[in-house]
Amino acid sequence: MRSSLFHHTEPQGEPGSFQLVNPRMLKVDLAGSGGFFYAKQGSMVAYQGDVDFAYEGAGGMTKLFKKAFTGEGMSLMKVSGGGDVFLAQDADEVFVLYLENESVTVSGSNILAFESTLTWDINRVQGASVLSGGLFNTTFTGSGALAVTAYGTPVVLEVDEPTFVDMQSVVLWSTSLTSTVRKTAKLGAAIGRGSGEAYQLGLTGQGIVVVQASEGHPLPNQN
Repeated sequence: MRSSLFHHTEPQGEPGSFQLVNPRMLKVDLAGSGGFFYAKQGSMVAYQGDVDFAYEGAGGMTKLFKKAFTGEGMSLMKVSGGGDVFLAQDADEVFVLYLENESVTVSGSNILAFESTLTWDINRVQGASVLSGGLFNTTFTGSGALAVTAYGTPVVLEVDEPTFVDMQSVVLWSTSLTSTVRKTAKLGAAIGRGSGEAYQLGLTGQGIVVVQASEGHPLPNQN
C-alpha cells in the first residue's frame, strides 16, 4: 500500500518525553516519566499499551473551589501506566515548554498536558479586578514539560517596553513581568470579543508574552 498519508507516522522519542507528532498532536511516552502525567480531560485521541485514565477534577478541593469561584482552571485527568498517549485539542497548534526551575503564567483554556514534577495553582492576575473581569490564570512552577495549545499561530513578544495584549488572545507570559489592566478610553473603540473587550492586559519588565492569532474559538451560534 502506498500513500502520502504514511509520511505522517509517529516519531521515535526518548522515554518520558513530551514530543510533537505533528504541529497539532502531542505524544507522551509514559516510560521513565514517573509513570504518570496530567492532561486536559477529553484530550486523548489515541493510546498504545496499558494506560489508565482517572478523573482528577480541578486538581484538589482547594483548586476546585478556586475554579468554581473564578471560572479559571482545568478539568484534568491523571494518565498512568505504560505506553504511548496521543493528545490533541480541537486541532489547535501544540507547543511544548520545558521549564527549568522556572515559573510561567498560562491561560487555563490553553493548557493541554504537563508533567507531575510541576506544581501549579490558580492566581488572580496582578492589577485585575472584578470590574475588569476578575482575570485569573494558572501559574506553573518547577522543572518539567508543559504542553500548551494556540488557536492560530502565535507570536512570542519580548517585553522590553510596555506591552498590551487582548485578554482573550494571550496564551502565557513570564511571571517576572508586572501586570496591569488598562481600560479602553472609549467604548466605541473597544477591541476584542466578550465581556472583557474594553480591557487589555498590560505587561512591563523583562520577559516574554505569547499571543495567539485569534481571540479563541468562535462562539456557538445562538440564533
